[in-house]
Amino acid sequence: MKKTGTILFTLALSMAASAGIKHPSLLFPPQRVECARKALDNDTAMASAWQKILAEADLQLAKGDVRKLEYPALVYQMTGDSRYADKIREVLLKTAKVESWADKEMMARRPAWRSELQMAHRAFQLALAYDAVYDRLSAADRREIASGLYRLAVEPLLGDWIAEPTRIHSLNSMGHNWWTSCVGMGAILGLAISNEIPQAGKLAEQAVEALPEWFDFAGDVIQHKPKTFDRDGGMYESINYASFGSTEALLLRMAWLNSHPGSKLEKLPQMEKLASFFCHVAYPRTGMLYSINFGDSHKNVTGESSMLLAYAMGEEDPAVLWYLDQLTPGQHREGFPLHFPMGFLYTPRGKKSPARPELPTSHIWNDFGWATMRDSWDKDATMLAVKSGQTWNHSHADANSLILFHKGVDIVKDAGNCSYGKPEYRNYFFQSDAHNIVKFNGEGQLPYQQYHGAMLPGSVSNLIDAGNIKYVLADGTGPMSHVFDRNFRHYLWIDDVIYVVDDIHSHKPGSFEWLWHPGGEAKKKGYDLEIVNGESAAIIRPLYPAPLAPSNFVHDYPENMYWEVLQGPTEDLSGMEDYYSFKLPGTTDRVKGVTAIILKDSPEDKNLPEIERRQGQDWIGLRIKKDGKVTDIYINQLADGRLMHLNSWIEADGWTTDAYMLAVSYREGANPAKPDEIFIGHGSSLRRADDVRFSSFSKLNVVSNAKGVTAGGQPRMNFTLNGKKYKMTE
Repeated sequence: MKKTGTILFTLALSMAASAGIKHPSLLFPPQRVECARKALDNDTAMASAWQKILAEADLQLAKGDVRKLEYPALVYQMTGDSRYADKIREVLLKTAKVESWADKEMMARRPAWRSELQMAHRAFQLALAYDAVYDRLSAADRREIASGLYRLAVEPLLGDWIAEPTRIHSLNSMGHNWWTSCVGMGAILGLAISNEIPQAGKLAEQAVEALPEWFDFAGDVIQHKPKTFDRDGGMYESINYASFGSTEALLLRMAWLNSHPGSKLEKLPQMEKLASFFCHVAYPRTGMLYSINFGDSHKNVTGESSMLLAYAMGEEDPAVLWYLDQLTPGQHREGFPLHFPMGFLYTPRGKKSPARPELPTSHIWNDFGWATMRDSWDKDATMLAVKSGQTWNHSHADANSLILFHKGVDIVKDAGNCSYGKPEYRNYFFQSDAHNIVKFNGEGQLPYQQYHGAMLPGSVSNLIDAGNIKYVLADGTGPMSHVFDRNFRHYLWIDDVIYVVDDIHSHKPGSFEWLWHPGGEAKKKGYDLEIVNGESAAIIRPLYPAPLAPSNFVHDYPENMYWEVLQGPTEDLSGMEDYYSFKLPGTTDRVKGVTAIILKDSPEDKNLPEIERRQGQDWIGLRIKKDGKVTDIYINQLADGRLMHLNSWIEADGWTTDAYMLAVSYREGANPAKPDEIFIGHGSSLRRADDVRFSSFSKLNVVSNAKGVTAGGQPRMNFTLNGKKYKMTE
């Protein structure tokens, strides 16, 4: 049945393609142009955007820049003013005579790469221009232009990437953003000239048929290439390339649907999940929307362009409208703001956006190893982003790293990236030193992973969001397996403190150090590193295996951690900036590193939690007090993999448990045996003498608090909690 369905789908495409296309129809179809024209009368935002588009089009009357042809193309379709059409005709005829756009560096490769991204970008502009002025071109003009553009761009792009016998690339080697850009833009230009060059239309049809294969690509074990999309949407390479790669694919899909009315294309589940992905990785704030910038991305990058295209093709998720409301126009050069031609035609107008997206406050991407947790969807809230997945290409050596947004800024940040040809990129920004991770004997992930990838990727799992208690586990063992056989980082967020618990075992004794990148002015104060940026402030406080030495007289505190202020290049390469290394004195092969990140309400906030280090037989722990609330946290030293067939039972303050972590909260002066809140991390039992508080045959993560009971950790969960039976599935 699957084969039959595929044959019918292909026949439907072929029948649609054989009839030829009407011009203009690709991405500036007459219906959308007419709607935009009518909107100018009563939509002030559209009218303002139109003036900017008109100004750029007028500028191009003199310049004739191939890279800006979409502006005179749209203005001609909106106004019918022949000056713009004549200029486009002039540029098209001149371009058709160009001998080659091949890049020298690419041509020097073996086999030679005849096409690359700049050619793809020009192909897109030429397609829109040719489509727009088709009615102003003579038959001779069309033949000359189409023949030249096929030779100059369509054949090199689609010949290198999809057409036999000249194809040199595969999804396994280059199946990321370059694939959709070169294939997609080459195919859109192929569509534009398909009436004159039928072979171009056939290649475009082949490209449209291939798009689902790109979206579904499952990776390549031999070449260490990850799958392209997570099962929950989103692309591992970064927000930047998730947006770019998806947009290029959807532009081709949109152009095909516009130019072939009534045609049906195969459903793309990934397109349905774009809105959710880009919302979950976004940080709404006063001012420009931020996005998490793991890998080769920047905080200003958005998913605007791909979200607009998906919305236009029927994925009308209200979250898209919310997202668009958060943007500053033009904040991302590859976006589709209202004053760009695509944004002018495709931005939904006249629809009310929701105050907040109807999405949970936490999300995990199991396939490529990201997670986000936030305390609300309000602007300037607190959001923690965690990564421990792939290292490959645009995905950096940052297993187990984090980014923390708080009160409008990334108060604990990723160092960022720069131009890929710069030594600062390959020697710093890509490498572990630019991230918030743990090093061993001065080593992070091996530098060769930049090109060859990590043979054993990391992972993120066990996400729990129970309101004021959230938890997620990052496993960075694989990417650091040359030195570690265990490299877990637990993130436990309770109220206004995030506890970062590093459970690490090395192959041999050595030195451990923790790297922290402050997103503001950082000062060492006593046992703390305090970071301030505007109204945002946070404290990084190491607690285990030892606190920081409280003063510069480090020699007086030989068992405490000491620190170094290191420097790395700023993201714009204009200077250097400080980051911090916390080092454990001596050598060991096993550590439990516990660091508290204390979230302050303001830089002047003095109402901070009191945190006491405590320990007992086979456990270490903390007691936290604030505003009459007491939280006791226990970390089970026997549950760190040192036991195989023996369960990890400990007794702590009257509690008997096999849990890796236990947290109980109660009012100061109340009976700790009757807690108001419980967090059980990776445990199957909790007892108080003979009173069984929790029991499960498998170890689970369970929270009981004012929100109710939340559980995870296994696909099927049957447990009792405080005498009540629960049956849940994950």
